[in-house]
Amino acid sequence: MTRRLLEQSKLCAIATVSPGERAQVNTAYFAWSPAFELVWLSAPEARHSRNIRANPSAAVAVYRSTQTWGRADHGVQLFGTARELRGRAARAAERVYADRFSAYSSDLDAYRFYRLRPRRLKLFDEHALGGATFVTVAVGVGGRLRWMRTETYV
Repeated sequence: MTRRLLEQSKLCAIATVSPGERAQVNTAYFAWSPAFELVWLSAPEARHSRNIRANPSAAVAVYRSTQTWGRADHGVQLFGTARELRGRAARAAERVYADRFSAYSSDLDAYRFYRLRPRRLKLFDEHALGGATFVTVAVGVGGRLRWMRTETYV
């Protein structure tokens, strides 16, 4: 279910925390690895990139923006740490990103790859799980998922 939810959208909303502890959000195109790590491109000077350098705590929401209110919604929230990638890690992220976006060109020198390494995911899929039901899972080594809790808000 998690892989399907990530595959259904190419945009995500990235939440970071500023040095003044103010919430910030940014949207970006993302790709993801089998271990549920999300990667995206961004300018190092961007507010969210500076926030990540100062405080790696981050959260990402992935959902299809074309969903219709009142119908069965679905998406995933990822919580963990983010960082700018360099060297081998940046090259690996670039391969994952290029595999997902065929129009990607590596001539974007002003941008860097960033990665969110999630510790937990919160899934909602009203078609599969029922209305207002959220399943939280821990993300272990290699992307192994372990159920933590189920919450229902009805």
